[in-house]
Amino acid sequence: MSFVETEERRALRAAVAELGGKYGSSYYVEKAKSGQKTDELWAEAGRLGYLGVNVPEEYGGGGGGIGDLAAVCEELAAAGCPLLLMVVSPAICATIIARSGTEDQRKHWLPRFADGSVKMAFAITEPDAGSNAHRITTTARRDGDGWVLNGQKTFISGVDESDAVLFVSRTQDQKGNLRPSLFIVPTAAPGFTFTPIDMEIVSPEKQFVCHLDDVRLPYDALVGDEDGGLLQLFAGLNPERIMGAGIGRLALGKATGYAMSRQVFRTPIGAHQGLAHPLAAAKIELELARLMGQKAAWLYDAGDDTGAGEAANMAKYATAEAAIHCVDQAIQTHGGNGLTTEYGVGMLAGVVRLMRIAPVSREMILNYVAQHSLGLPKSY
Repeated sequence: MSFVETEERRALRAAVAELGGKYGSSYYVEKAKSGQKTDELWAEAGRLGYLGVNVPEEYGGGGGGIGDLAAVCEELAAAGCPLLLMVVSPAICATIIARSGTEDQRKHWLPRFADGSVKMAFAITEPDAGSNAHRITTTARRDGDGWVLNGQKTFISGVDESDAVLFVSRTQDQKGNLRPSLFIVPTAAPGFTFTPIDMEIVSPEKQFVCHLDDVRLPYDALVGDEDGGLLQLFAGLNPERIMGAGIGRLALGKATGYAMSRQVFRTPIGAHQGLAHPLAAAKIELELARLMGQKAAWLYDAGDDTGAGEAANMAKYATAEAAIHCVDQAIQTHGGNGLTTEYGVGMLAGVVRLMRIAPVSREMILNYVAQHSLGLPKSY
């Protein structure tokens, strides 16, 4: 593993940063506050091939790794356009289908993921299961040559702008530990309804409660094996946890720019160690988190799912903590301006605070590290 990115990766970052700068924070915030979607940015990113950098070339993608997609997500977020559905659709759903789908599923879905003409949401969280995936109650039963699905999911992102949702369920006769069955459910399927959840976070992507009431699907809606096991599921969840970088960079960039231009007592405020040192510490935390994310992506692309799982959890933890510190210091650096709409810093606080909760809470990551990395007894 090299600590220096390839020339191709650096060129990709520069090109995506240019695209993100073309739209910027003002575009993103305007869309979010007016209830609109970032369709123009998504479509252009698809046309330029950025949404499909990790999709195999034979299916119309760039043939790169999950690290390339993470770079795309990071650069767009750092430019003020953190697209949540990039984490969900190409990172989770496209990866699972590429790894576990049938050839027909790959031919149907992957080219459309790659060019951005399709979006797919991902549904695992349930109201009563919380972080315990083994308590999932969404079930699928065989019915003739197809399936019938029933269940409920909550906090599912972007259902209203997606063509389908990849549901994590269990077959009706499964008992004990979860052996997940994954199903592609079109959002227009009879019996599938979704209701928006009112959120305090400023984002174009909305959250939903999803209901499956006797939703009938053909047999080929199943992705992978009927009892595919957790490895099939974590093929998508590990990449999800690598995709969090970018917002911390956005906040730190705003803070340093303000610290250089804002003058009090005839000198830029960034010259004072009371502000310079906390910003420097935030930069260090950000770079350390970024390195762990790159390690996780490298392990994942190398096929080391166990090592990638550990590193992805650590990367997610570190990225969330670094982003929170960056945003908090950015607000402090701006003073009262940090809470104004004009400077666009205060609105980031809710976004980065969510990073400690989703897609997996910091407490569950600490449980994972304590048990799997340190060998301590399981605590739950």
